[in-house]
Amino acid sequence: MPKPTGLPWSKQPEPKGAATQIAELKTLVVDYAKQETVDPLKTLGRYLGFGIAGSVLLGTGIFLLLLALLRGLQEIAFFQDPTWTWLPYLITALTGAIIAALFLMKLMRMASSSSSPAPAPTSRGAR
Repeated sequence: MPKPTGLPWSKQPEPKGAATQIAELKTLVVDYAKQETVDPLKTLGRYLGFGIAGSVLLGTGIFLLLLALLRGLQEIAFFQDPTWTWLPYLITALTGAIIAALFLMKLMRMASSSSSPAPAPTSRGAR
């Protein structure tokens, strides 16, 4: 006789056979594997997609700003003298190199802070 659950309106569970339990176990294992592998990969793919799109847009914007800097410098009368026509290119190249160096420094700082181990806890009583 099945045990009463204490709720008069609840239905008593029906006994399950070995085949049903094996099928449920298989479903449980497959669902767990999907949860732990496929779902994180989907999230990672979405994260990478937005990151790549953002970096392409940022790179395009910086390129256009550097091009605007070059064209703006070329309009200055001093740089239109044939002796100094190369100087806007040098200034633009140095500006681009500085921007790239700043990005690399930020990237290195972020990489070193995420890979460094957490500091060991210290006890307040010991000196």
